[in-house]
Amino acid sequence: MDVDPSSACQRIFNAAMHDLREKVVIAGIDIAAEAAAQHKLPTIAKAEDVENYSVARLIDLAYRMGLLSRAEWRRVSRSYEIRRDLEHEDDEYEAGIEDCVYIFRTCVEAILAVDPIQLLKVSDIKSLIEQSLPTIPSQTLLDDFARAPQPRQEEILKFLCSIALDKKQADIVQKNAFAFLAYFRATTQTAVLVDLAKWFQDRISRADLDERHARVATAIGVMPYLKQSARRGFFGQVLAAMKAVGVDWSAYPEHGELLSGFQEVGSFQSCPDAERRDILKYLVLTYIGKPGGQTSYGNVRHVFYSNTASPIIEEIISEGAAIVKNDLYSIR
Repeated sequence: MDVDPSSACQRIFNAAMHDLREKVVIAGIDIAAEAAAQHKLPTIAKAEDVENYSVARLIDLAYRMGLLSRAEWRRVSRSYEIRRDLEHEDDEYEAGIEDCVYIFRTCVEAILAVDPIQLLKVSDIKSLIEQSLPTIPSQTLLDDFARAPQPRQEEILKFLCSIALDKKQADIVQKNAFAFLAYFRATTQTAVLVDLAKWFQDRISRADLDERHARVATAIGVMPYLKQSARRGFFGQVLAAMKAVGVDWSAYPEHGELLSGFQEVGSFQSCPDAERRDILKYLVLTYIGKPGGQTSYGNVRHVFYSNTASPIIEEIISEGAAIVKNDLYSIR
C-alpha cells in the first residue's frame, strides 16, 4: 500500500484505540466504573461514556482495569506521544522507520493481537467452589485474577474469606474457598492485602484472633498486616497450648496436630518477637528430648524424644531460619 510513514503510524494507533474501547466495554461497564471511581478518572455509567473518553484517559482506564500491564501501559502511552507529534508534523519532524516499528509492534502486541477478556466476577468463583468435589483454580482463572483490577480482586477475596470463615457452609465448600485463597495469594496486589487486613481487623474487632481467622489470614497473606496486639494474643494462646502439651516424648500423640496447626498459621512469619523466642525454646527442648535408657521392651535408646514432633520441628526451624537464627544461638 502506498502510504507514507506518518499516516501508517496514525492509522494503526487509531485502530488500536478503537479496539481498546471495545475491549473496555466487553470487559464490563461495572468494572470500568469501579476502576474509574477508584483512580479518579471521568465517571462511567454506560457504554457511551467510554466513547467520550480522551485517548490518554482511555489508556489509563485500560491499565487500571487490568487490560494493559504496567509495561504495556507505558509503551502505549509513548506511542500516543509519538502519534501526537506526527499530527503536527512539519519539515523538521517526519516519521522514520523507528517510529513505525515502535508503534506497530506496540499496537499489535499489546492490543490488536490480544483477545477481549471477560473480567472475573464473584458469581464465576461461587459456581466453582460450590462443586461437590475438591477443586482448584485453573491456570486460565489464575491469569484472569492476576489481570483483575484492585476493586475486583478485593471483592472476590472478601467473598472467599467469608465462605472459608463461615462454619455453616458445607465442609467441601469451605475447603475449596480456602484452596482458592492460597492459589490467588501470589498475584494479589499489595494494596488489596492492606485493605483486606483492615476488613479482617474489623471482623475480629476487640476479640482475640482465633485459629480459624488466623489460618485464613495466613492463606491469603494478610497476617503480617494485622495489629501486633491481635497477633500477640493469638500466638500467646498457641504458646499456652504448647506448654499444656509439654516437651516430653510421651506427648507424641498430641504433638502432630499441635505443630501442624502452628505451620498452618505461618509458623514464625508473623509471630511477634517475645512469643517467637518462647515458642522457639519449646520447639528446641521438644526436639532435643532427654537422656535415654532401656525401654519397656528391653531396647536401649540414647535419647528419648518425640518421633512425631521431630521432623515437623526440623521443617519449621529450617523454613524460618532467617527469622530465628539469632534467637536460636541465644538459647544455646
